[in-house]
Amino acid sequence: MRFTTLMKHPADWMVGKGVDNAIVLTSRIRLARNLAELPFPGWAKKQQRRDALEILLPAVEGLSVMKKGFSKELDSLTSLQKQVMVERHLISREHAARGEGSAAVIERRQSVGIMLNEEDHLRMQSIRPGLDLRTAYETLSAVDDEVADRVEYAFDPELGYLTTCPTNLGTGMRASAMLHLPALVLSDQIGQVLQAVNKIGLAVRGIFGEGSESLGNLFQISNQSTLGESEQTILERLERVISQVAKHERDAREKLLEDDPDMVCDKIGRAYGLLKHAWIIPSKEALTHLSLLRLGGDLGFFAEEIVSACDTLLMEIQPAHLQMHNGAKLGPEERDTIRAEIVRSRLQTLEAPDISSIEENQEGDDTPDLGIS
Repeated sequence: MRFTTLMKHPADWMVGKGVDNAIVLTSRIRLARNLAELPFPGWAKKQQRRDALEILLPAVEGLSVMKKGFSKELDSLTSLQKQVMVERHLISREHAARGEGSAAVIERRQSVGIMLNEEDHLRMQSIRPGLDLRTAYETLSAVDDEVADRVEYAFDPELGYLTTCPTNLGTGMRASAMLHLPALVLSDQIGQVLQAVNKIGLAVRGIFGEGSESLGNLFQISNQSTLGESEQTILERLERVISQVAKHERDAREKLLEDDPDMVCDKIGRAYGLLKHAWIIPSKEALTHLSLLRLGGDLGFFAEEIVSACDTLLMEIQPAHLQMHNGAKLGPEERDTIRAEIVRSRLQTLEAPDISSIEENQEGDDTPDLGIS
C-alpha cells in the first residue's frame, strides 16, 4: 500500500460509526517487545539496528492482519509524511525522529500498527473507537502470539518481558483511552478529577501522549505500572476508572444545562459562529471551538453527524495534514488561513445551534462525589 492510499481515508477508529464515542473517543493497547539475541535499539549500533530490522520486518509484514497493509522504512519517508503519521497516532514523535534501521507497518484500516526499532524493537498497538479496551487487547494479543511464533522475545521468568524502560517491565502493556471532557473543564472540576486519577497510579497526558499538551479538551488516561500485575488486572482497573470519569463528565454536562444554560448556549454559539466565518484561525483555537461543537452535537444542539465531522476535522487541521493537503510546506500564517478555509468549507451546511433542546432539569448537588478508586 502506498502512503497516499493510507492517508486517503480516515482510520476506522477516527470515524466511530455505530459506537458511543461522545466522551470516550478511543481505546488503545500498546505492547513493548524486544528480541532476545540483539541489543535493544537505544544501545544498538547502526548495523545491529539493521540486523534487527532484517529479522523483524518480514515477520511483521507476513502477519495475517497486515495483508495489503502499509510498510515503509522511516528513512524512505519525508519528514512531512512522518509528521502526518504522528498526527494520526500511527507512530510516536520519538519514532519519527529516528532514521536508518526503523520502520512502520500499518494495517490498512489503521486499527493495528507496529513500530520497529523505536525505543524497543517492537512497539505494537491496537486502537478501537469508544470504550473497547477488551477488543483492542484481544486483537493485539493475537498479533503478539503470531509474532512470538516467528521470533524469540527477550523474556525473564521473574520479570516478564524485558524492555528498554524499566516502567514497561512485566506485561510490557500500556492501556489507554482518549476522553473528551469539555464540561469538566468548563465547570472547573477537571483538576479534582485528574488529581483523583493520579492518586490511584494512573497517568493523565495530552492528545499526543507523554509530554504533550491537552488540546481540544482531550485527555489520555493510561496505566503507569506493568510489573507485578496481569493484563486482566490492569484492564479491569482502567475500565472502572474511565467509566467513572465518563460518568462525571456526563453529570457535568447535565449540570451545566441545569445551572447555566445561557453560558452553554453562548459558548457553543460563539464556537459555531467563529468556525463558520473565521478567515484566520490558529490550531489551538480551532481545536477548542471544535471541541465545543462536538459537545453541542452530544447535547442535541446539532445533528448527530456533527460529532464525526468534528472528529475528522480534529485530525485534518493539524499542521502536517494541512501541508500534505496543500502539497507544499506552509508557514504558520499560511496554515492558519488554510485551516480556516477547510473548516468553513466542511461546516458550510451546518445550521445554527438549536437551543430548543435545552430543558429544565431538577437541581442537583454542585460538587459531585468523585468516587474514583
